[in-house]
Amino acid sequence: MALIATNFILRTDKRNKKGESPILFTVSVAGSRKKLSTGINILPAYWDDINKQIVYHNRKAAKALFPAYDFDMLFTEDDVKELNNQLNDLTKQANDTAQRFYLDKRSFTVTDIVSEISVLKRVIAKKEQPDKFLFDFIDRYIRDNEGKRQKGSLTVYKSLKKHLSDFQQTSKAKVTFDSINYAFFDKFQSFLLDKKMKVAGEERGLSNTTIAKQLSTLKTFLGYAQKYDIEVNDGYRKFSIKREELPVIALTENEFLTLYNLDLSDKQHRVNSYLDPTESISFESLAKARDIFCFGCATGLRYSDLASLKWNNVKGTELRIVVTKTKRPLIVPLNGYSSEIIKRYEDNARPLPSLSSQKFNRYIKELCCYAGINEDIEIVRFRGAKKIEDIYPKYELISAHTSRKTFCTLSLERGMSAEQVMKISGHKDYRSFQRYVNVTENIKRKAMQNAWGDPVPLLRKVSS
Repeated sequence: MALIATNFILRTDKRNKKGESPILFTVSVAGSRKKLSTGINILPAYWDDINKQIVYHNRKAAKALFPAYDFDMLFTEDDVKELNNQLNDLTKQANDTAQRFYLDKRSFTVTDIVSEISVLKRVIAKKEQPDKFLFDFIDRYIRDNEGKRQKGSLTVYKSLKKHLSDFQQTSKAKVTFDSINYAFFDKFQSFLLDKKMKVAGEERGLSNTTIAKQLSTLKTFLGYAQKYDIEVNDGYRKFSIKREELPVIALTENEFLTLYNLDLSDKQHRVNSYLDPTESISFESLAKARDIFCFGCATGLRYSDLASLKWNNVKGTELRIVVTKTKRPLIVPLNGYSSEIIKRYEDNARPLPSLSSQKFNRYIKELCCYAGINEDIEIVRFRGAKKIEDIYPKYELISAHTSRKTFCTLSLERGMSAEQVMKISGHKDYRSFQRYVNVTENIKRKAMQNAWGDPVPLLRKVSS
């Protein structure tokens, strides 16, 4: 079944001074049609309206058809081939776009299809300024990935577009695909180091971690553009990005058990919010957040998968899901903690309570504050060469992703191998897995004792 219908129309009623007519590309979806300029103008005698293609005329035919034209100024056989390739590419792009919508189970209109292909159409027409084309292509990347990735994960590309636009305005140099080489990355990095942004009314510089993320995102975007045959300066590949290691925030065994066993049964009880002293939060809301969070700690699932969990994902003593982020199937065995949590909701429509990501992230901070998870954590960041040291109570650093990190860390502490944990969490390579693991002193102590035996108790006092 065809998802869309496409066609090419030669507008012989609209001719330029050379007698050439424009070729329009039409897309139809569910009875609605839109026209799109291809940017190609030809003499009508070149057009084959039956096959919807441009035809080549040799010297003899051309002299008869175009007696007033210099043959050397007419289309060569290679010109005709290239122009037809451009028309075919437009048709392919329209059909591929519709197919992506279909496979992602997203409804679409003719306007959606035309919006998706308009950026690549500009490459063919060659009418757009190179700098605007790059920024339009960032918009296209965001649109292309809206149905495939979590909404928040694309905000970094919107930030990248803003930073590049500011850089272009400051440097007075157009940002184009062919201008982004090694030297560009070096200058762009310096620009980001000097840039100030207003946060809560206060001007702050970007941290090295944020800058590294922006540079990495730019590299990802350039690679994406190359897949669509955009000519990109390969010099950027030689630029190495230095990343700082931030501490992994995960709950300890005692902190996890404190949350899991916290008595939140009194539905009338409310807790004063530390984020907003004028508000209070019910025990019922905190209990929902606690159960979702602890279930994540016991399974390693991301919040997107916790939020979409259904009873048909529960198969006996295991969960069977298709991971939202990777689109890969995953089997997660249930354990004493996770099975006990979903048992609390066995009469409900879903295995876990429902909370928006914003409320969930807020409630778990409030929950951990109420539970006394307030160890001082020092976070060291750098802005350029300047060292910035901040100390936070641990509950302020807890987020939805902390549960996944806690699962990895506590699973290793409890004796599971890295390979076993990765198989459950869905990590494909150890390098990405390692970022989520907090190798605590407890892990090192257990590993040493398992390998070499328990220490012998000392009778004498050991000087500190």
